[in-house]
Amino acid sequence: MTTSTAAQGKRTALALAALGVVYGDIGTSPLYALKEVFGSEHHPVPIEPANVLGILSLVFWALILVVTVKYVAVVLRADNNGEGGIMALMARVLSQKRLGPRRTRVVLMLGLVGAALFYGDGAITPAISVLSAVEGLDIATDAFKPWVVPLTVGILIALFLVQKQGTAKVGAAFGPVMMLWFFTIALLGAWQIAGNPLVLTALWPGHALAFLGTHPRLGFFALGAVFLALTGAEALYADMGHFGRVPIRQAWFGVVLPALVVNYFGQGALLLADPTAVRNPFYLLAPGWALIPLVILATAATVIASQAVITGVYSMTSQAIQLGYAPRMTIRHTSGAEMGQIYLPGINFALLIAVIVLVLTFRSSSNLAAAYGIAVSGTMIITTLFAYLVARDDWRWPAALALPVFAAFVLFDSAFFAANTIKFADGGWFPLVFGSAVLLLLTTWKRGREVLRSRFATGTLPLDAFAKSLEPDGVVTVPLTAVFLTSSGTEVPRALLHNLKHNGVLHDRTVVCSVQILPIPRIPAAQHVAVERLTRRFYRVTLHFGFMEAPDVPAALEWCGEQGLELDPMQTSYFLGRAKLLPAPKSDMALWRERLFAAMYRNAGTAADHFRLPPNRVVELGAQVSL
Repeated sequence: MTTSTAAQGKRTALALAALGVVYGDIGTSPLYALKEVFGSEHHPVPIEPANVLGILSLVFWALILVVTVKYVAVVLRADNNGEGGIMALMARVLSQKRLGPRRTRVVLMLGLVGAALFYGDGAITPAISVLSAVEGLDIATDAFKPWVVPLTVGILIALFLVQKQGTAKVGAAFGPVMMLWFFTIALLGAWQIAGNPLVLTALWPGHALAFLGTHPRLGFFALGAVFLALTGAEALYADMGHFGRVPIRQAWFGVVLPALVVNYFGQGALLLADPTAVRNPFYLLAPGWALIPLVILATAATVIASQAVITGVYSMTSQAIQLGYAPRMTIRHTSGAEMGQIYLPGINFALLIAVIVLVLTFRSSSNLAAAYGIAVSGTMIITTLFAYLVARDDWRWPAALALPVFAAFVLFDSAFFAANTIKFADGGWFPLVFGSAVLLLLTTWKRGREVLRSRFATGTLPLDAFAKSLEPDGVVTVPLTAVFLTSSGTEVPRALLHNLKHNGVLHDRTVVCSVQILPIPRIPAAQHVAVERLTRRFYRVTLHFGFMEAPDVPAALEWCGEQGLELDPMQTSYFLGRAKLLPAPKSDMALWRERLFAAMYRNAGTAADHFRLPPNRVVELGAQVSL
């Protein structure tokens, strides 16, 4: 087998895997998209030939312009060393040298807003996807109607309970199942198109323009439902780091796009032939004998779609922790081979509660559809703005090219966002309220850490001068190694001062270690460590990690030997400072926000767990700090 053949085989395998992880969300949109356009309780489009062709044309050209052109052709190029997603894109933009202080603040806020909206999407997607699949039982017989919601809740609970097993075990069959799914929906659509090939004329964009021109108000309302066909497009970019842009593009052009278009057009042909099929045009594509197997397949596909979003929430949270926007949490790595496969118990439980509340509150996919769209379309706008900055500053696109291209993207995104905002009272409030709560937590943690850092900086001593002052043999030493973790490598750690004050001893080798998270996903292991010898017994060590890496301090310190600092794990103790926060009325933060930050600080994971320190080698020294 030649090298090129092997490489092609690997890309094909990755493209198959991408079908499950990347395209699960957008791939299950046919379950509810056209149903909401023509059968929604809110501004349904009358089922007439011109309207059906106009809507099909809108769906087709939305898939082409937004997903194919914007995401697949352009945004996939805006990676951060191979990684995608709103946080990775924000980190890339923030690394630009020409970015001034004002633009930096704007980029930070937009990135946090996009991340917060993504959490709202992460709660809605499992609920609407699984609920829309199980609702197929209601088409088979009314006897199943009372069981739709309980079955949905049971499936979702099972899905979240198995998350601790890891994506590799849970999703081993994702790719083949989704391949079967796309083949099935294409076959169902083709069967209906064969009976009414007139729908193929909707490929002509004139039908979309004619519909919008003839019914501008109704067309605007319809855009909110048409956008449901695009939900999941952001996953193309967010999951790029797992597969690479080439396999993602292969899967889109080779399988996903053709299957989606054929199925949507098949639903349109069915509605033209039988307008009463509007109650569920997707399931009514199938003959009666195939309905139950189709419900089972659809449920499996929606579980896969939910899995992809849940994994994305884990990754987003991990990145937020590393970049300093979220408190430390328990992160369990579920694979010894794949670094990105993680499980966060706290986030998993919180997301499960939010999803169950959504299902029990809205009780149908039609009601949930009103809540869907605002979060995704808002994130899309932010992604477009960030990609524009990358195109101008990194790709060196001239303004004459970048402005019209990205202005068109913003126009599409804004139109869909505006159309979704009219659903606010019908459920669109949920992702905005949920996202606002997440944004409050992210900004409070970031601001609180800044205030706490400034309090710690008060009265600190410069490390270099302090180390030299202790060089004469006036202090008792013990023949061991102490590693003091600190956020700054230029100042004396408070834990070191407390240890010297209360115990009156120094270790023979005192290492002041600071951990720096860089705005790149990963860096080579050999480049994690920088060692500087200050005096005979004092060392300054700086550890560098990418924002997608787990900061394993003991493992990184093993590389100190390459720079002349040999550390015996059995002779090394780790000293940490632990502060008890006391909210104060007069501070740089509002009192209620101080209390919120203090609560988050108390419940945050320990530094020992976060940095993977051996529990039997850790010493914590506490202090009270007034905010």
